[in-house]
Amino acid sequence: MGKQATPRALPENEAKAVARMLRVSPQKLNLVAQLIRGKKVESALADLEFSRKRIAREVKKCLESAIANAENNHDLDVDDLVVSEAFVGKALVLKRFHARARGRGARILKPFANLTIVVREVPTAEAA
Repeated sequence: MGKQATPRALPENEAKAVARMLRVSPQKLNLVAQLIRGKKVESALADLEFSRKRIAREVKKCLESAIANAENNHDLDVDDLVVSEAFVGKALVLKRFHARARGRGARILKPFANLTIVVREVPTAEAA
């Protein structure tokens, strides 16, 4: 007799993916996350493909993972998916030291961030 399964936190028409320990500051990652919030997934993928931000490649990978989760694990229609949430959280910060003149030192912070993307199925028949 095993442990009870944890109930699903998301509604039946949603799926999510989480990218952890991305080597970018949360503030910069949030700029890319803002780019895709509320858009249809094919439009969001196109925006990320042509974005000039370095971290857009990792965000695209996370979005593709959320789409795959929706399709394979929850049997949602890929053509009706919308990015309902894309939020950023802080992870650890590496503290480094840079030697300066006269025996001084300067602190260098190398932050990491977490990204969570939630996609929701919005049937187009209801919208039309």
